[in-house]
Amino acid sequence: MATTLTTTAPGVGTTGTTGTTGATDSTERLAGLLVAFLETGTPPAGLFHPDVFCDLTVPYWRLQARGVDGLVALRKNGHPLPGSVPRHRLDRTGSGFVLEVEERWEQDGAGWYCRELLRADVTDGAVGRLSVYCTGDWDAEQQRRHGEEVTLLEP
Repeated sequence: MATTLTTTAPGVGTTGTTGTTGATDSTERLAGLLVAFLETGTPPAGLFHPDVFCDLTVPYWRLQARGVDGLVALRKNGHPLPGSVPRHRLDRTGSGFVLEVEERWEQDGAGWYCRELLRADVTDGAVGRLSVYCTGDWDAEQQRRHGEEVTLLEP
């Protein structure tokens, strides 16, 4: 089960607050659908606008796609297998939301890890533009080395 991280700034990016509006419910619904897409590689109905544009930045490279099929192909080219999003944080913006995620997946018998920021602009109730900033994929050796050399203050 994923852990949702929330901000502590009043009125900014909090989840699970009382008195949520329809826009808040829609944002949380779309964010949940986006997490499901990251975990499965299959976009749930209603997640993406048919003409969605995706701008993906990875270390030392930048890729783009237009349309749902192009976005799915871009995703599967980089992360072809299902995985999990053990932690995520949702912050609302005036035009949509920002989602911070950790991803984990198995490939060729090894565990992989990455962190991403996804900025989503909502058009007609669906994600119309998606900008993704990825740390790069860490293999088991990189994760081991990081664990030995760095002590994180928070997960």
